[in-house]
Amino acid sequence: MLHIIGHLKTVHRHRSLVRRYCFRLGLYWQGLTHDLSKYSPTEFWAGAKYYQGNRSPNDAQRRAVGYSAAWMHHKGRNRHHFEYWTDYSLQGDGIAGVEVPKRFVAEMFCDRLAASKVYRGADFCPGDPYDYFCQGSKKRLLMHPATEALLESMLRKLRDEGEEAALQYIRRQVLGKP
Repeated sequence: MLHIIGHLKTVHRHRSLVRRYCFRLGLYWQGLTHDLSKYSPTEFWAGAKYYQGNRSPNDAQRRAVGYSAAWMHHKGRNRHHFEYWTDYSLQGDGIAGVEVPKRFVAEMFCDRLAASKVYRGADFCPGDPYDYFCQGSKKRLLMHPATEALLESMLRKLRDEGEEAALQYIRRQVLGKP
């Protein structure tokens, strides 16, 4: 069954939150263009078909068919996902993570915060994005160590000091904005 309305509402709420956080960081273009690929046929129809409301439909598509075509499409077009930033290693030992520019790590933070708020709803707490980050440590094998350390510091700041302190830290310390 297609859950078009539910999926549209979820995508809209997520993009709205990310836009708000990106604007607070001075990342206006990234806020405006965040996740526009979710409206492409590959991502949109999979999202409507596998919609669950409390988690990414990509997980459901992956469980149903063995992979998520929507996710592969999404990560290849959105630079706020560390999976976008992979290339052949200079050491010749396969694929490796490339250090992500700070502005995209900042958007990655905004994306994770917004996703946690959307999927957790009233049960959201500031430690949720950090907990999710820690649970997915095996998934981050291709994340560059500097990117991983930077994102972790942002998520820890959110967990320990709250949203306002985390956004201030990212804006001033990470992005160097007043």
